[in-house]
Amino acid sequence: MTPSTTRKAVMSEMNEERTFPRGLVIRLFAYLVAGHLFAGFLYLLFTLGGQNQ
Repeated sequence: MTPSTTRKAVMSEMNEERTFPRGLVIRLFAYLVAGHLFAGFLYLLFTLGGQNQ
């Protein structure tokens, strides 16, 4: 291997270590959205339930 190809291989490994896998990012975003929707539903449920007392 020449020094330039070795440098490219090392840089590509460094880039892979810094970035998250695409599937993980999508799943994390989906869980965040779903969690906030569920929390909003619970907030609405308790707000409307508290008005009827």
